[in-house]
Amino acid sequence: MPEPLKNSFGRDIPTWIADRVKAAHPVFDADTFLCEVSDGYDDLELTPRGWRIAHCLHRHLPAEYPEAVEILLASLGPEITDTKLTGMESFRYLPHVLFVAEYGINHFELSMQAQYALTQCFTAEFSIRAFIKKYPKQTLARLRQWAGDDNVHVRRLVSEGTRPRLPWASRLALFQYDPGPVLELLELLKDDPELYVRRSVANNLNDIGKDNPDRLFATAARWSEGASDERQWLIRHALRSAVKRGETGALAVLGFSAQPKVEIRQIEINPHRVCIGENVRLAFDLVSSSAKPQRLQVDFQIHYVKANGATRAKVFKLRSLDFAPGQTVRLQKQVSCREMSTRRHYPGKHRIDLLINGQIFSLGAFDLVPAKQ
Repeated sequence: MPEPLKNSFGRDIPTWIADRVKAAHPVFDADTFLCEVSDGYDDLELTPRGWRIAHCLHRHLPAEYPEAVEILLASLGPEITDTKLTGMESFRYLPHVLFVAEYGINHFELSMQAQYALTQCFTAEFSIRAFIKKYPKQTLARLRQWAGDDNVHVRRLVSEGTRPRLPWASRLALFQYDPGPVLELLELLKDDPELYVRRSVANNLNDIGKDNPDRLFATAARWSEGASDERQWLIRHALRSAVKRGETGALAVLGFSAQPKVEIRQIEINPHRVCIGENVRLAFDLVSSSAKPQRLQVDFQIHYVKANGATRAKVFKLRSLDFAPGQTVRLQKQVSCREMSTRRHYPGKHRIDLLINGQIFSLGAFDLVPAKQ
């Protein structure tokens, strides 16, 4: 079982923040601040811990926001110089961006300057959303300027902060309804020299495709014309969820055949009766029945039984193939049925389908039974 993320945001974080703030503002009452933060702190998850610190900072910094945010910015450490970040060290600034989102919403210019600085130490993708909602025109205009900034973290904020479905953040319903303003920003960043930014652009497009698939497919098709290797990677990454869902528009952009002509032979599901905690092996022959070459995306889905007896399909990636006429390929995959933090297993019949260019082919089923005692 992986360690909870909140454990990386322990009591050392508010202590570190208090020390930094007191160095910038000597009258800061660090002891009382830490006492208030610690009350029930261990029971909170990561984001609520960030909010607790932000609210306590508000009570112990000057009441006027301009003065308070100036102190917070003066307390910042060095800017991030790496785009391959590991660990949770930069998350120590989560309370700072939450502070700006909560208490700086009526100070547009000052808060935009604060977020420009904060995103170079952590990320302002969580706080910028409050300003997009309240000041859409002004914030989008500023983001257009930042799309050409010299700092890679500022450019990434443009694409990451405008994601309609950013994880750990509230959704941007206005962009779910009309992603046009976001697409205009992504157009400026699609050939950014840094993979760090291009990956964010792809993730934003992936979000857009969940609500506006036609806009995703049209954008991906247009960007494919004369695309560099780097942009082709971006397009594939942006289409990954749509491909997994078997959406023909995404598959067409990537050159996969709309109507695959194949046969499934020599199917093996071993064992057919699987104990929770064990593995099941899938294998089959894929045979081309076409007189022409085909490009195939082969995935499979397992219909997992839920606690209430209903089922829900989960798709697994398998392989992409450039399939010659009459060709036969043996494909296989081992699937774990052990308990995971992201998936619980329940006894029952689990159906398995192949997904070939979005078309469903039944593969069979296995019975999942309780673990041996």
